[in-house]
Amino acid sequence: MTESLRDQDHTAEMQPAPCPRCLKPLPLCVCDGIVPIDNRIAVLILQHPQEQDRTLGTARLAALHLKNAVFKVGLSWPSLAKALGRPAEPRRWAILHLGAARAADVPAGRDLAVFDRKGKPVADQDAALSDIEGIVVFDGSWSQAKTLWWRNAWVLKGKRLVLRPRRPSLYGKLRREPRREGLSTLEAVALALSRLENRPEIETTLLAGFSRLLERHRSHASRWASRSRS
Repeated sequence: MTESLRDQDHTAEMQPAPCPRCLKPLPLCVCDGIVPIDNRIAVLILQHPQEQDRTLGTARLAALHLKNAVFKVGLSWPSLAKALGRPAEPRRWAILHLGAARAADVPAGRDLAVFDRKGKPVADQDAALSDIEGIVVFDGSWSQAKTLWWRNAWVLKGKRLVLRPRRPSLYGKLRREPRREGLSTLEAVALALSRLENRPEIETTLLAGFSRLLERHRSHASRWASRSRS
């Protein structure tokens, strides 16, 4: 066998046919352990079409964990209802905000807060949070997420949610974030939903699925590295 043919075989082994449900390589698929959660707060995940980190990306995985979730790929939609596929009032929805608001400005004792358009936390946090029917999450790099924000004017009608996670992302060194508070899409959804519904088991379940994905990735990468050295 020539060197080029061996390289092709190695490439094929590294890129097996994906799972038709989560679209991840079969060695990384965790679909068999997913039991969808019946979430009250709806979730809409909008993924930038140029999002490249499909192997360890978590947007589709987050949607699979939830019964009341919609996952869409694109740049813009004329309204929240069009993106969601059903009637919805933007003012009853909240958008995970990436603008001027800073995690450090989240009121003490909270890891989720509603901010106004000037980047300041609203006075009555409990009332603002209790009125939310659904959340919109942008999936992509920081610049891609900002593009989605500005390409969809209807998000300006919604509330603005800011997260202050109490621990770093489970990605660790596998994926660097430009901000310390940066989380994967799945982690952001897990945190927001568990706080809004006061159901810590939501966060526990989603993070367990994410952990399984990362464990399988590390194990698969380690086995491949060993074969490459032999």
